[in-house]
Amino acid sequence: MADIVSLRHEADADAASHDGGGILRITLDNPPANLLSLEVMRDMQAGLDRARDDSAVRVVVIAAAGKMFCAGHDLKQMTARRADADGGRAYFEETFATCSRLMQSIVRHPKPVIAEVDGIATAAGCQLVASCDLAVASDHATFGVNGINVGLFCTTPGVALVRGLKPKHAMEMLLTGEMVDAAAAKEFGLVNRVVPREYLGQVVAKYARTIASKSPSTLALGKEAFYRQAEMGLADAYDYASRVMVENLLGGDAREGISAFIEKRKPEWKSE
Repeated sequence: MADIVSLRHEADADAASHDGGGILRITLDNPPANLLSLEVMRDMQAGLDRARDDSAVRVVVIAAAGKMFCAGHDLKQMTARRADADGGRAYFEETFATCSRLMQSIVRHPKPVIAEVDGIATAAGCQLVASCDLAVASDHATFGVNGINVGLFCTTPGVALVRGLKPKHAMEMLLTGEMVDAAAAKEFGLVNRVVPREYLGQVVAKYARTIASKSPSTLALGKEAFYRQAEMGLADAYDYASRVMVENLLGGDAREGISAFIEKRKPEWKSE
């Protein structure tokens, strides 16, 4: 059986430390719909877990093979489990617990995660895009959380949407179940950029290489701080962020980076 999730390193650890390589691509490869079955989510989780401790990986890109990015959970698989003695409850609970862990692990991951989106991203597929730190979409991409159309409110995708979009935009998508094009997704804040399909890979690679050239320890510290302070009140956020800034300044990479800036040379990061 073919891999349903593939992992590919763009560069080795030496390249990562010198020219901004070190990009890991996690590709959904279960066409035509690239559904988030339990098996797919477990494979993605395993890939993210390995990348967490792999110093060769600086940036993770989540992409998909075929004409669709991801159509969400496998409703046929879930429906078949209604024949279980408990009506499918245990299986449904396992599915959403696995999905919730996956989405949180993207947000909490020490490496920046970029979604490369071409084609349709619906329901949990749209949730996946919203959970990534950055998202770049082709001009052929469309997005939706359309569970409402089949009597199922996309509550878990809503967790990611309300944290990345304005609440009224998130509710518009959740309540109507209508698809939005890439331009609207950018306006809503779901994606960072929309580019012609033929340039999608190049643009994502440029983003990834730029980010991968930065200090790994600073990226990890900054990403964690960004999401943590967003959950705090204003005063607590500033107190916390100030402490992080102090620790960051005392670290070796900040010392090296500032010295390199003053001396007009390229910094040599020591952290992994």
